[in-house]
Amino acid sequence: MIQAILKYTFMQNAILAAILASIVAGVIGPIVMEKKLVSMSGGIAHASFGGIGLGYLLNFEPIWGGLIFAVGASLLISKITKNGKIKADTLTGILWSFGMALGILFIALSPGYMPDMTSYLFGDILSVSNSSLIYMSIFTVIIIFIFVMFFNSFILYLFDEDYAKTTGIKTSVLETLTYIMIPMGIIVLIKIVGIILTIALMTIPISIAKMMFKSIKRVIVASIFISAILCLVGIVISYYINIPSGACIILFSTVVYAIIWVFEIGLKKYFHQHKKHHEDE
Repeated sequence: MIQAILKYTFMQNAILAAILASIVAGVIGPIVMEKKLVSMSGGIAHASFGGIGLGYLLNFEPIWGGLIFAVGASLLISKITKNGKIKADTLTGILWSFGMALGILFIALSPGYMPDMTSYLFGDILSVSNSSLIYMSIFTVIIIFIFVMFFNSFILYLFDEDYAKTTGIKTSVLETLTYIMIPMGIIVLIKIVGIILTIALMTIPISIAKMMFKSIKRVIVASIFISAILCLVGIVISYYINIPSGACIILFSTVVYAIIWVFEIGLKKYFHQHKKHHEDE
């Protein structure tokens, strides 16, 4: 069965894309969750739709427009919310809806027939082209390079920003890098699960990994492998039952998370009762 799948170029591209997306999700996921930027990441993903629409309007690669809008929205949230005059979730909500509305407007104004935006909204990993793999690879390498270069500083920044400042770490630089890495990661994930489902791929694998490990290094490595497994299984399922790949990956991931969560709760309850029983004796 595996050999039959791998003989198709589009399946080979899909598998490579899944691996790249898994690496990105494994690196970006902990940052997003520990800094409580899940909602903001969703806003950035939706804001990128404005740039995608602009690409169709001006006839250039839509994903580059999406990247510009995503990075712009991310940095805007970072800078404006610092003065406290506007809350981050408020600005996120504004940019979220503004980006989507702008994207719809640009696409409506584009010459010719209105393009099908399903792959951008919900993902279509089975349609990943060679050119898409190139930009996904470039963004993934950049994200890995930044994260590895500042790894120890990032760990301190994520878990104790105040202490990081006292050690001389320039947290403002790390914050800027964070707000650049997140939109870059989102652009990689959009092709896999789409704008609407991006948050799920950034949070579900890391949530599963955190139930298994405590060490941040192990959590990152585990989340990469978990994400890869979830994506690859989702691809196979979507291929054979002919349903959208992005939705299939997220639905499968959610089911796996729910099973592990219930199993973990059951184990904790069992050990708690077992311990109480021994104490009573």
